[in-house]
Amino acid sequence: MTITELKPRSNNAWIGKLPVVSHLKISSGLQRGMLIAGLILAGLFVLVALFAPVIAPFDFAQSADDSGDFPRQAAPDGKFIWGTTVSGFDVFSRTIFGARTAILVIIAAVMMSLFLGVFLGLISGYLGGWFDRIAVVLADAIYAFPSLLLAIVMSIVISQGQSGMLGGIMAAAVSITVVFVPQYFRVIRAEVMRLKAEPFVESAQVIGASPWRIMGVHLFRNATRTLPLIFTLNATEALLTLAGLGFLGFGIEPTSASEWGFDLNRAMADATSGIWWTGLFPGLGIVLTVLGLTLVGESMNDLNDPRLRRFSRRRAKRISQAGASK
Repeated sequence: MTITELKPRSNNAWIGKLPVVSHLKISSGLQRGMLIAGLILAGLFVLVALFAPVIAPFDFAQSADDSGDFPRQAAPDGKFIWGTTVSGFDVFSRTIFGARTAILVIIAAVMMSLFLGVFLGLISGYLGGWFDRIAVVLADAIYAFPSLLLAIVMSIVISQGQSGMLGGIMAAAVSITVVFVPQYFRVIRAEVMRLKAEPFVESAQVIGASPWRIMGVHLFRNATRTLPLIFTLNATEALLTLAGLGFLGFGIEPTSASEWGFDLNRAMADATSGIWWTGLFPGLGIVLTVLGLTLVGESMNDLNDPRLRRFSRRRAKRISQAGASK
């Protein structure tokens, strides 16, 4: 067998170990259906966010074109397929651009939380001592506060409640980061404390490896295996926290970026007048995105636990036949 014949197998083996791909391979029945449905909804959310300027017929803050000003609170028709808001904005365009704002905040918040939480968890779990005691007390204190209330306080401190697009996204991301860091910190710290007593860590210590090398090479790779699962679940919390900030008026200004929570807040007065379209579609955006990410996260959680994993009858029969042949 030549080297060129071996390469595709090695690439396929590497691809098969990716979190979502590996879960698809071992899933079956209802679990596979839930995972695929979640991936479709999450993928649709990502595609809409990436191609928002192409999909949306107008800008998120556009209220006029060559024909004149847009009508206010107009019902869905041929030009405005999802109607217009009280400010004359196109609901369809604002809903599409709202996906872009949401994904930017999710990525920024979860990435910052991952970096800080993993870094602090590695140091605290491996070195211990006074740093570990102080970090645990601070993490527990932050974790005890209601997440939305803490995010509101941080948003006021950072941007006085409202700001432009970039400032508002970073303010919301930092606010959510403060809430999420203790979660990653506690997970990584617990894993590191368990792993540092393993023989491979003791062997690295015997041969003279520095603490930073042990944490960065040996412990990091083994302690972060559950992070893809936590990422999907925290992405939904980040989206709901962002929507909560916008709904309460502590988010991004409507002329700086489109945000689903703020649009829901403005649609409350419309609902009493029978104007349903201004609140229905931003609400569906939140519900479907959270549903998709939750289905992916919960399916991965079930498939990681052998006690919750479900096998199809055909697969169980193949497994029993393979065991009998051996």
